[in-house]
Amino acid sequence: MKPLPRMDEVAGSGRPWGLERGPAPGRLCWMQKSGFRFVALPAVLLVAAFVLTQGRPWTPMRIAGVAVMLPGFVLWGIAHVQLGDSFSVRAQARRLVTTGLYSRFRNPIYVFGGLGMAGFCLAIERPYYLLAFAVLIPLQMVRSGREAHVLEEKFGDQYREYRAKTWL
Repeated sequence: MKPLPRMDEVAGSGRPWGLERGPAPGRLCWMQKSGFRFVALPAVLLVAAFVLTQGRPWTPMRIAGVAVMLPGFVLWGIAHVQLGDSFSVRAQARRLVTTGLYSRFRNPIYVFGGLGMAGFCLAIERPYYLLAFAVLIPLQMVRSGREAHVLEEKFGDQYREYRAKTWL
């Protein structure tokens, strides 16, 4: 039986999974590079929601929280994967991503991350934690404004056309 190829042998083979270029220098693996590293936080919060409410009845608030949290975090992870190498902590304009969730939302990471966190607050039956959004939303608005400015400077009319077709 032939052994499985090493990661560096697969790179450049045209195979799926985003391995065409191989892992970036300094990266642990292609999963980290492609955005799967963001699955850890939602998974931890999901487990925490169930541990913190273990033995409690499934109230309407808890059900609503899980119903908002699960799709919110799944879509948040998908947005990270679709953003790929363009993700950065500081506003940078590497490339203009206009496909997938980004074809409808300019900031799906903020939108779905916020929904996931709001759902978590409800799932653990602590709705007063939602008050944190009074601080978080203005901060995200400032951040998205900076990102829009950087993208508009680099991509000009292409970004303005994209912005006109999307929301949030």
